Amino acid sequence: MGIKEILEFVKIEHTLFSLPFVLIGYILAHNQYIHEISTPMFGVDILWILVAAIGARGLAMALNRIIDKDIDATNPRTENRHLVSGSLSINTAWTLATVFLVMLLFGAWQLNEIAFMMAWLPVLVFVIYPYTKRYTWLCHFWLGLCLGLAPAAAWVAVSADVHGWASITGMNEGFTEFYWYPEIFYISLGVALWIASFDINYARMDVESDRQNGIHSFPSRFGEDSTTRTSIQLTLLWFACFAISNPMDEVWFLAAAGIMSALNIGVILLRERLVDFQTVLFRVSMLTGWVLLAAIMMIDPYATDGLLD
Repeated sequence: MGIKEILEFVKIEHTLFSLPFVLIGYILAHNQYIHEISTPMFGVDILWILVAAIGARGLAMALNRIIDKDIDATNPRTENRHLVSGSLSINTAWTLATVFLVMLLFGAWQLNEIAFMMAWLPVLVFVIYPYTKRYTWLCHFWLGLCLGLAPAAAWVAVSADVHGWASITGMNEGFTEFYWYPEIFYISLGVALWIASFDINYARMDVESDRQNGIHSFPSRFGEDSTTRTSIQLTLLWFACFAISNPMDEVWFLAAAGIMSALNIGVILLRERLVDFQTVLFRVSMLTGWVLLAAIMMIDPYATDGLLD
């Protein structure tokens, strides 16, 4: 199997959803600790953060494909996927999952002890996700949790170099101070709600198949009108989260979040008028993270130091 088939198997284009928020988490930590960690160390950190992030993304998709193989076979939209069609063997899929797991663990190990010892958390979340759709329509929110970990993990990877376990627990010399609140907390929560809104609309494609095969999704459970209302409400909520976080109290990030939330709502409301709603939704949703990343880089004077050095 060649590189092209591997990239298709893990849907490499979906990495465009999580990558900008990985970088946002890194940049926020970079800005917070610029005077406590040398610039060369930041440059090394971003390399291993990206290795770990790519490994995590590949592992999540590989596990999803393996666990959902039988479900994919019953859905006309997914019946031609690699494992279902036989173009990729289950042994090869497990080999790829192992390679991605090694990338995640090795990248985390190169960062610091805390990053390595916490690597079990995203792995557990990834393993659980494919099973959630078998039991509850809340599966969309669990997927949001999967991607919501991205900025938090990148932030912890840098923060732990300074605070150790206190970067997570908040306990430092007898005092409780949550270094991740409110900024990175609301960024991560915003990402989780943003992905949940996207995935609820993405699931519209499989409503009939889901109902026939007992797969739980919000659209199959509550219908089209509720899906539209709820996805708009979730969009307003993720905008509120980004507005509350408002890194460095600058208007650029707030404006970027406002523009992209309006665009997402516009696409949802115009769903029936669009020739290819899912493609437009995918592109606008994917663009959201990159616009927010651009806003962060515009307002953070140190943003590009660690990325370029």
